[in-house]
Order: sequence, then C-alpha cells, then structure tokens
Amino acid sequence: MRFIDWLDERLAIRQLIKVMMTEYYVPKNINFLWSFGVLIVLMLVILIISGVFLLMYYKPDANLAFDSVNKTIMMDVAYGWIFRHVHAVGASIMFLLLYVHMARGIYYGSFKPPRELVWLTGYVLFVLMSATAFTGYLLPWGQMSYWAAQTITTLFEKIPFIGPDLVIWIRGHFIVEDPTLTRFFALHVVFLPLLLIIVTAVHLYAVRIVGSNNEDGEPIPKEEKKKKGIPFWPVFMSKEFFVMAVFLTFFFFLVFFHYEFAMDPINFIPADKLQTPPHIYPEWYFLAYYEVLRGFFFSQNLGLIAFVLSMFIAMFLPWLDRSPIVSGKHRPLFQIAFWIFVFDFVFLTILGKLPPTGLYAWLGLIGSIIFFAFFFSLPIISRIERKQLENGGKK
Repeated sequence: MRFIDWLDERLAIRQLIKVMMTEYYVPKNINFLWSFGVLIVLMLVILIISGVFLLMYYKPDANLAFDSVNKTIMMDVAYGWIFRHVHAVGASIMFLLLYVHMARGIYYGSFKPPRELVWLTGYVLFVLMSATAFTGYLLPWGQMSYWAAQTITTLFEKIPFIGPDLVIWIRGHFIVEDPTLTRFFALHVVFLPLLLIIVTAVHLYAVRIVGSNNEDGEPIPKEEKKKKGIPFWPVFMSKEFFVMAVFLTFFFFLVFFHYEFAMDPINFIPADKLQTPPHIYPEWYFLAYYEVLRGFFFSQNLGLIAFVLSMFIAMFLPWLDRSPIVSGKHRPLFQIAFWIFVFDFVFLTILGKLPPTGLYAWLGLIGSIIFFAFFFSLPIISRIERKQLENGGKK
C-alpha cells in the first residue's frame, strides 16, 4: 500500500482508475453490439503478442522471408504454426469486429455532437489498422502478397506531379523488391503499432469524457448517470468477460480448424516477379474498396479518386448527417438507406474477388455508385427529418 500511495502522489493512479473505470458509467439501454469495442482492444493485444513472437524468427530479406515464415515458423519452431495462425486469423477477425463496430456507430449516431472526436479518432484507428494490415500482407513474400503490393503501390503513380517519384520512394526501388520489404517491415512492427497504441488511448479517453451512446441516442445527464447507467467496473466488465470467453472460443476454433480462410493458397507459392497471377486481389477486408477502384473501369483516374474517397468519406459523417434525430432506431428513411448500404458493401466485397470483366464490371460500377449514394443522401435525409420535426412542432 505504501508503494501505491507513493505512486498515486506522483501519477494520480487512483484518479485515473476513477475516470477510466469505477466512476465511468455505461448506459443501461444498450445491446450486445457495444461489446465489440472491448473485443477490438482484446484482439489488438492478441495481434501484438503473436506479432512479437513471429518477429523473433522472421527474416526481413527478400531471399529469406518466405522460408522464414513457411519453413522456420510453420515447421521448425515449436508451436510456431499456432502463432502464425493466430496472427493471420486475428487480422481477419479484427476487421470483422471493426466493421460491425463502425456500423453500430453509424446506425445509432455515435458520431453526432458531442462525440465527433470519438468518431474521428476511431476512424483514424481504422485507417492505421488498414495500413498495418497492408504492410503486413507483403511480409510472407508469397506470390499474391507480392503482386498485390506491386499493384497497390502502382496506384500512387496517378498522383499529379509527384506520383512516379512517390512510388519509387515508397518502394525504395523501381519495383517491389528487398528495400520495399524492409520498409514495410519497419512500418508494420514499429511505427504503425506505436501509433495504434497512442490513438487507441486517445480514443478511449475521448469516450470517457463524453460518455457512451445508447440505442435511443439520448444523452444521460451527469446528475442521473448513476440512476440510468451502470459502472464500467466491475458491473459492465463482468458481462464483457463472458462475451470475451465466448468470442475466444469461436476465435480459437477458427485458429485450429478453419484457419485457411485467412490464408490465400496462392500465397504459399514464393514471390515470382516474372510471373503475374491470373487474378490479383487483396485480403477480403479490402475487397469492397478494391471493387470501387475497379468499378470505374472507363477511367483509371476517376477510379483512383473514387478509391481514395471511399476510404475516407465516412470520416466526414458528423458533417454529412446533420439530422437532429440521433439514433437510426427512430429514423425510418435513414434505416432504408443504411441497410441498402450494408448489403451493397457485402455485394462489393463478393465482386472484389471476381474478375472485372463483362457483367461483373458493370455490377461493380452500379455497386460503387450505390456506395457513394448513401453518404451523399445523408444531407437530404437530414433536411427531410428536420422539416418533419418542425412541422410536428407546429401542429
């Protein structure tokens, strides 16, 4: 206790625990979708731990990388295959959790005042996680990861004036080669994880300041938070421990018995810069954005603009959706647009793995237009709902 008192005097440990845990109240009227935030933090910890283990045996060298993963880690190191499966499956599950978590935030209006910074920091986390996944995908130095990196980095050539030079700077070479692998390795294991940890801390702190949203989107007054909310620790977390136990059961079932969905068979072929795969595509969690890129097949420049916009347009939701009604639970017109968007996102993900020819190309264009239509329709929906409220008030 003396040590804790000594530490508390210098770092205010008890005050931090109060703000982050014991005196932070979670609304009672929430559903199981609010558990995904905790699961994302859990998944991040698992990815970091498994990544550190893989780091001990991985060789960031174009001549050694493939064998260090598929021979040393998978066959020679005791239980190395488990850590590789955990890391690969964990990356896929992380994005599944992120998409559900973001969809919940969009549906229940978690981006609306005063939670703009919660949404923005959360979206920055999504972008950082996407960059981390992309840089990590090259590291096994397999045929698909090599050519996916070659294709994606080529997109930067379309940037006016600096494009060609920027591509060479990113790769460290004219093509994806050993310098590219070294750069992606440094980003994947040092720079991006450090940023992820920092932004995660800021995101959690921002949530603690303004409080969690709820199904009705109605803020709980501070003086009533003890009546209408439950303490995060230990009451809310006692339920979360059960959710985590169920999730880990499902997760390790995939790790041991169905890990193949997270590992493309083509990637078990060593990278060959002289042989292009018949069809190049990224991991499943990027397929929707990849299809938007391909969807505007009649113009490469327009496709690139659409791809960049598709990655970042959701960041501006607090300014696109200005409806006075917070929760989608009470917005019939918004519900229709939201569910069309969700099904369209799944549709684009399916198309992203199919060859962009014939009917598939036109379906990709239609799906891409629907993707953007959701975001650009939000100001119109907001205006309609505002007028409905005003007319209701006059009556």
